[in-house]
Amino acid sequence: MSNKTLLLTVGALALAACDSPTAPNTVPLEAMVLRPPPPIVRLAEWIVFTSARAGAPGYNEIYRMNQDGSGLVRLTNSPGYDAEPSLSRDGSKIAFASFREGTYCCGVYVMNAADGSGLVRLTSGRSPAWSPDGSKIAFTRSDANATDIYVMNADGSGLVQLTNTPGNDDQPAWSPDGSKIAFSSTRDGNHEIYVMNATDGSGLVRLTTDPSYDDHPAWSPDGSKMAFSSNRTWNAQIYVMNATDGSGIVRLTNNAFWDYDPTWSPDGSQIAFTTRRDGNDEIYAMSASDGSGILRLTTDPAFDGEASWARRRF
Repeated sequence: MSNKTLLLTVGALALAACDSPTAPNTVPLEAMVLRPPPPIVRLAEWIVFTSARAGAPGYNEIYRMNQDGSGLVRLTNSPGYDAEPSLSRDGSKIAFASFREGTYCCGVYVMNAADGSGLVRLTSGRSPAWSPDGSKIAFTRSDANATDIYVMNADGSGLVQLTNTPGNDDQPAWSPDGSKIAFSSTRDGNHEIYVMNATDGSGLVRLTTDPSYDDHPAWSPDGSKMAFSSNRTWNAQIYVMNATDGSGIVRLTNNAFWDYDPTWSPDGSQIAFTTRRDGNDEIYAMSASDGSGILRLTTDPAFDGEASWARRRF
């Protein structure tokens, strides 16, 4: 075989090898560039609450803790009353009531949940409650004749009055989809729980009809249930009912002292509440299904209560 023929044969074999399944593949240059890993998203569940542990007579401050009671952080430090905190669903903001400016209670304020910074006064009123999307705040405002429920934008603009009846309408709580607001009212002679449309106060539905005191409504995260407190057994206890019509009432707590002011965990598995079962007001948590698994979250001899629970993303 001549040299020319040999070279042609080797070249043909080389070309055939390039088309062979076993031939090495060429990797694009951009695929070889190292890229940083995606950011790690951390979730933390926070409970904010009111406490008198600071020691100033007659004044309360707002604190934050983890869902197991650890990691206590004091968020307010003023000579006036700071209380009734509402944690936004994303855990970033707290709305609360205060008379820190020296006038009779109260004004509605907002601050950052992480450290209490970014304080803004929005309007006069109290009992604030965040809408699920964080765009609005429901709250109450009183005059000489009654207490009514209002809604405003999260910056204090766009005020809308939702109720206007004799008696007191109080403790507004948004449904998870933002379409409804539950509240307690004395419009029919004693405290009962009602639901209305969040846009204009229409579509009123009465959920409880007991002659006792029913209050502090709190929607479950999936919107199917509503926790509330009631003294229908003389002392206040925690109950759960169907949110659509008030049926299916289940009693979750049963002790000789007051249990009240429930709030749901973000996943709906637990309910935190205020109780006097150990001699003074403290915050406990329990299973939302049957009241089992009681866990004490605060242990200070001063008042601890008015818990609000949400999940924070970092």
